[in-house]
Amino acid sequence: MFAKTYSFALLFALLVSCQQHKGQSGSPAVGPDGWLKGTTDEKLDEVAHQLGGFSRTMAEVGYRYSELYWAGQDENWQYANHQIEHILEAMEDGLKRRPVREASAREFMKKSIPAIWELVERENKEAFLEGFKTFTAGCNHCHVKEGETFIVIQEPLNRTSPVRF
Repeated sequence: MFAKTYSFALLFALLVSCQQHKGQSGSPAVGPDGWLKGTTDEKLDEVAHQLGGFSRTMAEVGYRYSELYWAGQDENWQYANHQIEHILEAMEDGLKRRPVREASAREFMKKSIPAIWELVERENKEAFLEGFKTFTAGCNHCHVKEGETFIVIQEPLNRTSPVRF
């Protein structure tokens, strides 16, 4: 009985606290300084702006591309699988925000991703590294199709992550 009474009292205190800290728009302030202000639509627009478009997606994909390369170098096939899964997830999320990129991205996702995944499943370092060149060419082909010819991907030269196998 004490636990139920205590839980109810804690919930009540939280509700009262939230009511006391409402922002000017009548909804709870977000963060200690209430940075998210305005109408619901204005807040949603700001959140969308913070999430960014496909450029933020590409930043994550670039990181995971590099990690995938080093996972193959280390023959850490589980980590390589992990990176491919997250490349796909990042691209799917990015396409929700920027569906205009769908045609070229889907081609990459249907051709390049399965090809590299197959090589990871084979767990053969030499085959993986050779296939990674084709994977990289797939990245660059996608950039060309998007008119982003100034973005040229190359195999990583240096590790930036502390992950090792």
